[in-house]
Amino acid sequence: MIFADITIMRITLIIITLLYSIVTFSQEEDKKVLTDSIDTHYFMFEGDTIPITEVALNDVYVLKKIKFEDKDDRIRYLILKRKVKKVYPYAKMASDKLIELTTQLDSIKKKRARKRYTKKVQKFIEQEFSEELKKLTRTEGQILVKLIHRQTGITAYKLVKELRSGWRAFWYNSTAKLFKISLKKEYNPIEVKEDYYIEDILQRYFLTEVLERQNSALDFDYLDAVAKWN
Repeated sequence: MIFADITIMRITLIIITLLYSIVTFSQEEDKKVLTDSIDTHYFMFEGDTIPITEVALNDVYVLKKIKFEDKDDRIRYLILKRKVKKVYPYAKMASDKLIELTTQLDSIKKKRARKRYTKKVQKFIEQEFSEELKKLTRTEGQILVKLIHRQTGITAYKLVKELRSGWRAFWYNSTAKLFKISLKKEYNPIEVKEDYYIEDILQRYFLTEVLERQNSALDFDYLDAVAKWN
């Protein structure tokens, strides 16, 4: 009887030892989140354990169904949706090139080299944009001007003025006015309803990954625009 009890105890100890080993192995294999005695979380990043108290996440908007004033307002939104999808990539490219230009110029010390590089970027932008922009309608062109302001924080007029001369910017603006397009047009979703619609369209396209997200260089909160217009 005593022998049987000892055998049972041994078996029990073996089972406990095996369970402990399995749990320990599992913890070693899956060290995604651990908690110590002071409630600090450890997150695994490529084999390194880093103690942090929080994880930074990108803002995610839960988009409500937009409210339209009437049928015409809804049609206006749908037309904008198609146009925004078409012209946004050009605005993003302008922003990317401006950032590239600024970064490179900061590293170029000689005035002549800076001027040569600026002309190179100018030529690239003109070649990339000119033929494609000719295909845009007047309203698409004006939306592009607004989106360039959204992406860069600078109006299209100021961009041309900085890349070229003030006279060239004035001439471009005057020519654009013939087609009722102002290069000085700014993007303001808080005060302009059409701009709010454009921003709403962008946020929905970003959410569904139809367009590549790029945060605005302007200081406004999309939720403030929603609160005002919707």
